[in-house]
Amino acid sequence: MPSRRHGIADDLRNQIATGRIKPGERLPSEAQLAAHFAVSTPTLRSALAVLQREGLVEKIHGRGNFVRHPLRKITYVGGRGTLDTRIADEAPLRVTVRTTKIRARGHLTALLKVPTNSPLTEFLCLSHEGESPHSLARIYVPRDLVPAAVLSESLTCEEAVAKFAELRPPSAEVRETVSVRLPTPDEASALRISSALAVLAIARVTADITGRVVEAALLVFPGDRADAVFITHHVIDESGTQK
Repeated sequence: MPSRRHGIADDLRNQIATGRIKPGERLPSEAQLAAHFAVSTPTLRSALAVLQREGLVEKIHGRGNFVRHPLRKITYVGGRGTLDTRIADEAPLRVTVRTTKIRARGHLTALLKVPTNSPLTEFLCLSHEGESPHSLARIYVPRDLVPAAVLSESLTCEEAVAKFAELRPPSAEVRETVSVRLPTPDEASALRISSALAVLAIARVTADITGRVVEAALLVFPGDRADAVFITHHVIDESGTQK
C-alpha cells in the first residue's frame, strides 16, 4: 500500500503533468499543503522531497517551492580541456563568475602539485538557465599564470580561461577523472538540489610539457541534466596499422 507521502507526491506530480500547476509557478505554502492533505508538516516535506529528487520541484530558500521548468540537458565533451555548455538551437546558459585570490591547502596542493600556501587564482563559475542554477565549476590556476589584466576585465568564465590559456605554456596532458557521488552541502545549496540527488563530478587537470599543472578544474553537474561524452581518435598509418 502506498505511503501517505507517495500519495501526496503522486497527486502533485499529476497536477504538474496535466498543467494544473505550471512551470515556474509557486506551490502553496507548506502549511497550506499540509492542511489540504491533512498531514503533518514533516510528512508534507517528505512528499516534496520526492519531487525535488525527481527534478520536478525546486525549493528556494526564503521564497518557497516552485515547479521547475523542463530540465535542459548539457553535454560535457571530454578531452577538449574546456567546459562546453553549448546546446544547438538554444540560448547559451548565463554564467556568473567570481574570481578570488587564495592559497593552496588540503586537496588543492595534491591536485596542482604545489606546496601548501602557494598562491592560486580561483574562478568560481555558476551557470544558470533562467533563474535556476545549472552547473558549477571551480577552476584553479597558479597565480603567476594569470595576468592582472585578465582579472581586471569583465569576462565570462570561458573567456577568462581561454584568455590566460593563450599566455601559458602549451598543454601536453589533460587528465580527467569522472565520478558519480552525492553533492556536498555547499554544492547542493549552490545548485538548489536535494542532497540525495547524485551529481556527475569531473576533475580535470592540465599540465604542460614540463609536467607542471597549469590548471585544475572541479566540475559538478546534477545527474538529472548532464551527459559526458569522451571520443578517442585512432591514427591509421599508410600500411593500415592502428597506432
